[in-house]
Amino acid sequence: MAEEIKKPVCVGMIMDGNRRWAKQRGLDSFEGHKMGYSKVKDAVDWCLKEKIPNLILYAFSIENWKRSKDEVSYLMGIINMMISKDISSLKKKGIRVSFIGELSMAEEDIRELIKKAETESKELKKLHLVIAFSYGGRREILNTVKEISKIKSKEEIENLSEEEFSKFLWTGSIGVPDPDLIIRTGGEMRLSNFLTWQSTYSELFFLKMYWPDFNYEEFKKILEEFALRDRRFGQ
Repeated sequence: MAEEIKKPVCVGMIMDGNRRWAKQRGLDSFEGHKMGYSKVKDAVDWCLKEKIPNLILYAFSIENWKRSKDEVSYLMGIINMMISKDISSLKKKGIRVSFIGELSMAEEDIRELIKKAETESKELKKLHLVIAFSYGGRREILNTVKEISKIKSKEEIENLSEEEFSKFLWTGSIGVPDPDLIIRTGGEMRLSNFLTWQSTYSELFFLKMYWPDFNYEEFKKILEEFALRDRRFGQ
């Protein structure tokens, strides 16, 4: 019997390059974001096909709130559409949807839609799709420290292990493991405040292609290379 190819349990994706993709084609940035959202749905299907149980998408960082009012409004519209219109098709595919980040920064209607989507899909098992929205890795760690300090004594905090600390992270609170691999499109070679704690031993793949150009063939190549890497976790 052929040896089973090693696959990641959790994949993180930094979806970079939507605006540059549009500019390269003489389009406005909104068209880039529209194409980028279409690619999100493709990436979800790829993970289902490859039987990868967890996918974390860096959809909107805390810093993104500083973009122009029109662009932020358009991006909120995409988030709204995903939750209100596309959640039914995601549920039919057996996908659980969760959001991590400073969700309090979003409008109340967005927060209500997020809560509804999370509740309705909570028991689904084929894929856990995690949307990092209004997210920052440092903010997540800071939030975790504050939460732990509220419920644990000084002695408990002094004896706190990394494993227990991880359970209080936004990812840990919904049972998502650290990413085995992180893919970033767009040509930049940095993580940009994405999963700062969780990415310590992630395998990193940086692609020059913009997010709207990312395709299944490229994804398969990454999975094949991942399977060949020797992950020693510092040992």
